[in-house]
Amino acid sequence: TVEKEEAGGGISGEEIRLWGLEAQKPLRASRVLPVGMKGLGAEIAKNLILAGVKGLPMLDHEQVSPEDPGFLIRTGSVGGNRAEASLEQAQNLNPMVDVKVDTEDIEKKPESFFTHFDAVCLTCCSRDVIVKVDQICHKNSIKFFTGDVFGYHGYTFANLGEHEFVEEKTKVAKVIKLDSSETTMIKKKVVFCPVKEVLEVDWSSGKAKATLKRTTSGHFLLQVLLKFRTEKGRDPSSDTHGEDSELLLQIRNDVLDSLGIRPDLLPEDFVRYCFSEMAPVCAVVGGILAQEIVKWDPPHNNFFFDGMKGNGIVECLGPK
Repeated sequence: TVEKEEAGGGISGEEIRLWGLEAQKPLRASRVLPVGMKGLGAEIAKNLILAGVKGLPMLDHEQVSPEDPGFLIRTGSVGGNRAEASLEQAQNLNPMVDVKVDTEDIEKKPESFFTHFDAVCLTCCSRDVIVKVDQICHKNSIKFFTGDVFGYHGYTFANLGEHEFVEEKTKVAKVIKLDSSETTMIKKKVVFCPVKEVLEVDWSSGKAKATLKRTTSGHFLLQVLLKFRTEKGRDPSSDTHGEDSELLLQIRNDVLDSLGIRPDLLPEDFVRYCFSEMAPVCAVVGGILAQEIVKWDPPHNNFFFDGMKGNGIVECLGPK
């Protein structure tokens, strides 16, 4: 068929129909590093493998626990490495993608390790690791993405550095015509800021204060949950619900106070909805994040999903 001839036999017809042949060529040459193979990480890996990237070394040094929702993990793998337990199912999704496993802790990886990839996507990482890897990627012009799911809530962040993209706009006709659907392509450039700058926005400044009411509370919820992860070395657990709920409320007060924001911006009932990884939320957030990695074209840097409301909000957050 024409599809097979043009693709050189290395791209499936489904991939061409989904992305188009021209889009598939750079995708097939891309190497993406997904970190963390729990529920969200498994969704991201699945979507990237099905999309047809060149190589995907799944990195995770943690062991499989009975609570892990990762659907790629084979049965009977509790106690084994999460990435190794996910390899067989992941490779079966698309034999044409070079799927490998890396069981080393990402904190031990040198800067040179990341330069082998076109894009890096972190899940289940501490705030310090997210900031560090983002700085490495920013310095080396590597596309950086991160995301997490906490109960009914999820987020994604993108740092594409200095990024050029094309936007389609309707032409403004000098003479009124019956058909006003003619469009033109406009080239644009966006400079993304590092995640550290997003997390350290001074909300007491005039300009930031003016946009505070329009900023989703999901951004501040993320700050609280990342601090919890740093302090406890884990995410909120249903096994210690009472203790974790109290700590989350205390962290909320501390975080929002340090940012110069009233605590009631994040109502106390948030603690009811941020425990464990909800599989449907992982599917939504994993689909959004993998889509952004594949097209490398978001004109924004943050996405926050609220599973209770069933909607997501796009935000452009940073020092400016």
